[in-house]
Parts: sequence; C-alpha cells; structure tokens
Amino acid sequence: MEFDWTENSFVPKDISLKEIEETFEDPFSIRIMPEIDEIAGREARYFILGRAISNRAIFSVFWTDGKRYRVIFSRLMTPEEETFYDRKNSEAN
Repeated sequence: MEFDWTENSFVPKDISLKEIEETFEDPFSIRIMPEIDEIAGREARYFILGRAISNRAIFSVFWTDGKRYRVIFSRLMTPEEETFYDRKNSEAN
C-alpha cells in the first residue's frame, strides 16, 4: 500500500501521518463507499474508520486508484462513530 502525501491539502493537527497509515492496516477497519451520482471527471471518495497502533480511533476520507492512496481529510472519530465501529466489529465476531 502506497500513500501519496505530495498533494496533501490538509494538515492534521492531532494525528500523525503514520497513525493515519496504520488505520488502513487495521484488520477491523470499516471502509465505506458512499452512494454518489457519478459526475464525469470526478474522483470517487471513500471513508475509513480504523484504529492506529496507539488505539486512537481515526476517521478519514480518501481516494484510491487501487495502488496509491491519497488521504483528503482525517480526524479523530466522534463518540458515535466509535460506537458504530465497535458495534460492527462485535457483530462480525
């Protein structure tokens, strides 16, 4: 998995780039592809809810072409998102 940080248009305040990358390796991460109307020339955006090795719960919006990942935005999960993440993972077990 290769991350493209060259066009990083946001600067995460409380999260390191390494922590963001770790959420993509979280085996329990939840990836969501929203329903969108496809507009010609527009890149699809995806969401991921995952935990870093430090156990910090992180929400990110990203783009991928299948090889490279470009994170557009990241922040710590809200309490509701953490509840959703934990509930979905407990349902899978």
